[in-house]
Amino acid sequence: MVPPPSLTDAKALLRRKFRAARAEHVASLPENLRALILNRPPAPVSDMIPEGASVGLYYPLGPEAPSLGWARWFAENDRRVALPRFAARSAAMEFREWANPFDDDALEEGPYRMHQPTGTAAFAAPDIVVVPLIAFTQDGHRLGQGGGHYDRWLAANPGTKAIGLAWDCQLADELPVEAHDQPLSAVVTPTRIYHGVG
Repeated sequence: MVPPPSLTDAKALLRRKFRAARAEHVASLPENLRALILNRPPAPVSDMIPEGASVGLYYPLGPEAPSLGWARWFAENDRRVALPRFAARSAAMEFREWANPFDDDALEEGPYRMHQPTGTAAFAAPDIVVVPLIAFTQDGHRLGQGGGHYDRWLAANPGTKAIGLAWDCQLADELPVEAHDQPLSAVVTPTRIYHGVG
C-alpha cells in the first residue's frame, strides 16, 4: 500500500501544476493585451486603502500577475508604495519605499532575482500588502512559492490585510492548509474579486 503524500509533497505537485497552467495562459495572451490587464486596482480594493496609506506590492517575475499598473496608480493617487527587500537569502523579508514606481532605475536585483529597493531606501510598514501567488481558493487560501516569506511577515504584522493578485487559471478547488499559512482578505483576478477570510 502506497502511503499518502505529505503536505510538502502535495504542495510541490500543486506548484508544478499551477506554474505550468499560469505560464501557458500568459503565453497565450497577445503582448498588447497584457499591458491592459490589471492596470489599476478595482474600486472596491482602492476604497479599502485610504489616501496616505502605505501599500506593499511585489515586482512581478515572469508570468506572475502584473502589479506595476497598481503601483503607479497608487503613487498617482496619494498612497505610498513599498516593495519587499531581502538583504540576503538568509535575511527576513522587509519592506522599503519605492518613491517613484515609474523609475525602475531606483531598484536593484535582489538575491531572489526580483527587483527591490536599495538598502538606502526608507523602511516601510505597509497597511495593506498585495501578494503574489501560485494558486488560491475562493475563500482566500494561498499557495505561494514555498519560502514562507509573506506568511512570516504577515504573522509578525497582525492586522495588515493581504490581497492576492492572480490570473483566473490559478483558482484551485482546494489547497492544503497548514497552521502557519496566512489567509487573504481578497484575491483579484482580471475578471472578478474573491472575498477571503483574512
